[in-house]
Amino acid sequence: MENHHEGIIIQHDNLTEEALHGLIEEFVTREGTNTGYTDGSLEENVEMVKRQLKRGNVLIVYDGDTQTANIVPKLPDIGHVGCANRKSFKN
Repeated sequence: MENHHEGIIIQHDNLTEEALHGLIEEFVTREGTNTGYTDGSLEENVEMVKRQLKRGNVLIVYDGDTQTANIVPKLPDIGHVGCANRKSFKN
């Protein structure tokens, strides 16, 4: 785990398969957000996010203040965006 200002980055392979699947499923089905995961089936979207995690395109960030985990895009210059910016994620 790596500690950052906005939260703690959790490596996807540190989670159980069940926990990872649940987190990704919640993310891609989250209502009221524009995650960009609406065209495929639930399983297709979950697999897409898993591939993005494995490639390092997105990160799992845990926010201790809200006790929530979010999936956020990794940005080349600053590492990642904060948890508050999760609504702007696009595939």
